[in-house]
Amino acid sequence: MAVFVALGAFLMTLAGGWTAQRVTDRRHLVLGLAGGLMLGVVGLDLLPEALEAAGTEVFGVPAALLLFVAGFLLAHLVERLLAVRQAAHGAEEHNGRAPEVGLTAAAAMVGHSAMDGVAIGAAFQVGGGMGVAVALAVIAHDFADGFNTYTITSLYGNARRRAQFMLFADAAAPVAGAASTSFVTIPEQLLGGYLGFFGGALLYLAAAEILPEAHHEHPARSTVLCTIAGAAFIWLVVGLAS
Repeated sequence: MAVFVALGAFLMTLAGGWTAQRVTDRRHLVLGLAGGLMLGVVGLDLLPEALEAAGTEVFGVPAALLLFVAGFLLAHLVERLLAVRQAAHGAEEHNGRAPEVGLTAAAAMVGHSAMDGVAIGAAFQVGGGMGVAVALAVIAHDFADGFNTYTITSLYGNARRRAQFMLFADAAAPVAGAASTSFVTIPEQLLGGYLGFFGGALLYLAAAEILPEAHHEHPARSTVLCTIAGAAFIWLVVGLAS
């Protein structure tokens, strides 16, 4: 049942990626929306879940917040190291960006989507009603996941085929995650730490890369409105799922 329900997340993720591909003539609006969606996912979905699941504190600070900061710093470090390496080898970059960063970020999105599938499977182990509630929440925000996965991959100069491959992997991940719960259970604290770490990396990409790029060539009010709309959409999804 969990795998069958996860197929809805598969279709919704593909729909998000398809939408991102079809609005290339409004790229600044796409990036503005993607930044807002990512900000909403991190601040309103991932971080609260991470704080609740991780639980423990390290020297007076919740472990999830420490991992959140570590994820942010690691994303910055990885991007700088890859950019320096490409420059040293004389390789071309896409507007100063290393394509590997986009692939790494998309791979993290795939990992997050797999955890979504695990959450669906675990919820169905608790009960059918809980499983349906969690599945609806996952399916609703997987549109944003697909949208962001394709946008991030292509933003860093990767070919369209690579972006489509990462999109398909992101769509298939919840199904695989849901199926895996038949064999293994992930400890709640470990899951909380992962969500905090991933949230930090995602926030870095939104704040340091996607939103500045959205305003670079088209500093328009409509771009800001798209960012606000993206964050508000995630707020709506979280509110309806709670």
